[in-house]
Amino acid sequence: QTSFYGRFRHFLDIIDPRTLFVTESRLKEAVQLLEDYKHGTLPPGVTNKELWEAQKIKQAIIHPDTNETIFMPFRMSGMVLMRKSLLLQVVGLLLPNQTLASTVFWQWLNQSHNACVNYANRNATKPSPTSKFIQGYLGAVISAVSIAVGLNVLVQRANKFTPATRLLIQRFVPFPAVASANICNVVLMRHTELEEGIDVLDNKGNIVGSSRIAAKHALLETALTRVVLPMPILVLPPIIMSILEKTSLLRSRPRMILPVQSLVCLAAFGLALPLAISLFPQMSEIETSRLEPEIAMATTSKTVVYNKGL
Repeated sequence: QTSFYGRFRHFLDIIDPRTLFVTESRLKEAVQLLEDYKHGTLPPGVTNKELWEAQKIKQAIIHPDTNETIFMPFRMSGMVLMRKSLLLQVVGLLLPNQTLASTVFWQWLNQSHNACVNYANRNATKPSPTSKFIQGYLGAVISAVSIAVGLNVLVQRANKFTPATRLLIQRFVPFPAVASANICNVVLMRHTELEEGIDVLDNKGNIVGSSRIAAKHALLETALTRVVLPMPILVLPPIIMSILEKTSLLRSRPRMILPVQSLVCLAAFGLALPLAISLFPQMSEIETSRLEPEIAMATTSKTVVYNKGL
């Protein structure tokens, strides 16, 4: 995962929807095969292809910190299975001339899903009480709705714009609203990591200590990912649709606008997910000299790794 291409290939495996249909017995076989490899007790005849397939299954289903199964709808591969639901959210966020009620509903729906994904794929080296989840969820939803409604009100009151320009600007409102809310969502859902720190490991996989500095890096990297993720989904479709709506095909057939917009959003989503989560490796590396003095003194390793989360 030292290169973007390597991470891209790695995360394509993690979001592979076929892993959603792996049975419990097949999962146990994959985990046992990797344990046998780790301890040098592999049965004869096991190929590299089988080992990589086992690794793919484990990384897509098992949380790296808790070693527990991630609830299926909130796995990264689950986002592909829920593409219709996510596509509905994106189309809803991009609908023109939205009312206050529709803006609140679509932002609530989007951030509710994001909160569950953030929680399910967080760094879980430290326990997180349910009350923290509820606080983070409420904060994320309130921030998303406030930003979206506030931006819409500002655009509607901008008398200097023509109706056509105002409509075009309104189509771009969902991106800053969702991007800002995504940052709040990540920070609020995982703020206990900033308070308690996250475990950092040496090159042998041994826990060196808990670092708040590493937690800051983990949340920053995840937040940047959440800003990039909606960019192709919420920025490209308005641009493309503003061009397509001027064509004679859609002018003469206005009922086709929504189906065409859905297809454009679907293509943008398929591009955005693997690209965004490939920006940073899941197991990120940091120099020990940049961490707390007690951690730097506890190991001879020049670098340590931590689970950034997804």
